[in-house]
Amino acid sequence: MVTLSENAEDNLPRVVNLSWRVRLALLTIFLLAVGTVYITNQFLTARFTQTTLQRAQLRLALYSGNLVSELQKNSIVPSLLGSDAELIGALTSKDYQRTSQRLLSFVDEIGAAAILLLNSDGRVVAATNRNRLGENHLDLPHFVEAARSRKTVFTTYKKNTGGFDFAYSRKMMINNKVLGFIVVEVDLRKFQSAWAGISDAVIVSRSGGPILLATEKSWVGLLEQEALSFRSAPSAIQRAVQATQDWTALAADAYLKGKAVMRQELRLPFRDWDIVLYTTYGGIRQKVNSVLALEIMGFSIFLALSFYQLSRQTLTRALFFQNESDQLRQLNILLQREISERQKVEKSLQVAEQTLAQSSKLAALGEMSAAVSHELNQPLAAMKTYLAGAKLLLQRKRPDEALSSFQRIDDLIGRMSAITQQLKSYARKAGEDFVPVDVRSALNSALAIMEPQLKSRQISLSKTLPRDAPMIFGDQLRLEQVIVNLLRNALDATSSIASPEIEILLIAGESIILTVRDNGEGISDLDELFEPFFTTKKPGDGVGLGLAISSGIVTDLGGRLVARNCEGAGAVFELILPILSNNQNGG
Repeated sequence: MVTLSENAEDNLPRVVNLSWRVRLALLTIFLLAVGTVYITNQFLTARFTQTTLQRAQLRLALYSGNLVSELQKNSIVPSLLGSDAELIGALTSKDYQRTSQRLLSFVDEIGAAAILLLNSDGRVVAATNRNRLGENHLDLPHFVEAARSRKTVFTTYKKNTGGFDFAYSRKMMINNKVLGFIVVEVDLRKFQSAWAGISDAVIVSRSGGPILLATEKSWVGLLEQEALSFRSAPSAIQRAVQATQDWTALAADAYLKGKAVMRQELRLPFRDWDIVLYTTYGGIRQKVNSVLALEIMGFSIFLALSFYQLSRQTLTRALFFQNESDQLRQLNILLQREISERQKVEKSLQVAEQTLAQSSKLAALGEMSAAVSHELNQPLAAMKTYLAGAKLLLQRKRPDEALSSFQRIDDLIGRMSAITQQLKSYARKAGEDFVPVDVRSALNSALAIMEPQLKSRQISLSKTLPRDAPMIFGDQLRLEQVIVNLLRNALDATSSIASPEIEILLIAGESIILTVRDNGEGISDLDELFEPFFTTKKPGDGVGLGLAISSGIVTDLGGRLVARNCEGAGAVFELILPILSNNQNGG
């Protein structure tokens, strides 16, 4: 290990530590940034709050002015209609055939919601809405209040369906005899509909009484505090305070001095009504925060540049001290000591390498034996199946069909012989015995070996092959060995599936790709899949060498074997091999 000299160790701390002037400058910049942000926040918050307040007051004055104008415009209508000769004549003669048409001629000019003519018993005898003819208003406030007064009276009436009706009414008399009543209903709900589209919350209520008009219809009829706590009114609350059904869910930036909204109140000079406007502080905080973000970003960039400059100066000084001759001499001494230590270590490594080489030979022999045993199990299993079939065919006196089973057994014996011959060629270089191989032929041979197991499991097998023969330069026996291992893995993966499926796809392009897909449970650990002795099978079902051997064979053939899980279910193995070119075929 290389260590620095005592002089070098004494010098480095003085280089890295910042001087008191630099520390003071950085502290000053930090305090300046904090002060600037604080002052800016206070100034802009006050300024934007005042602007928002003025705009809210202006809107409140506009809303109240429109409301008062509508009320005053309709207040003079009962006086005018109360002295109308045609209406008085209709009440006197009790002939109301043309009276409703007379009222309709006034309603469009006045802009009232409805005009009603009541007889002395409180029954509607003429109306701008003919559906209301015959209604009895004897117990309604506009009839009762008008009957007690000689002047025009204004009343509000809460309907059973919710909301209020507003009406002017006046008694019609001749010679101190009551002929009837004229009622003009004022359409104030049109303001409520217009307010529903703004970003503020507006309520109109009696002084200390229930709400008469509001941007949220469910608030009508409640007291102000009850309406504000009535959180099942999402539209008005969302427009008023930019929250979802709950003022307590507001972000911290939507509050100002502990308040979520700005409340502005104005007393209407008519009927002792109050109009209240709620405006959110969220817009104020958003504007202020955008300016503060720019300031903080500017100071951050300045500090970053300052630290960058300091780091460059520190690095330059550190390099200067590291290049001093005294440190170099100390390093030379340390290097000489290290060389002598490494020489001792190398002698120890030589002894260890000899021991490791002997162990590697034994491990290779064991792995090779296990691999050959693994590859012989598959032909032996197939031979057992064919022998059982041949025995059954002979018992049924079908010797010709039994001979085909014996021929397949003979082919499997030849395959086992070829596998054992690989022990002799173990030390030879890969590729010495390679010849042109038709991948389709290797695939069909592998399927023939696996045919008994596929039929016994009732596997739904589908395969897609190209018309032209896809050729590679390799060993057909070893290629069959790989395909059999892939099919065996697909069988094992679908052992617990009710409807097992295996799909084989062979594509020839720039390279040859053989795909084997199953609908099993998939692969749990893709990273260790091709490691020797790695298996997810139960003890006794496998030793975990099939895919490791297959991967080694594919590598010798110049290709690669990859695996992945399907999106739905199952796993996919892709065998990618270089296609045989014309030059290789000709050679």
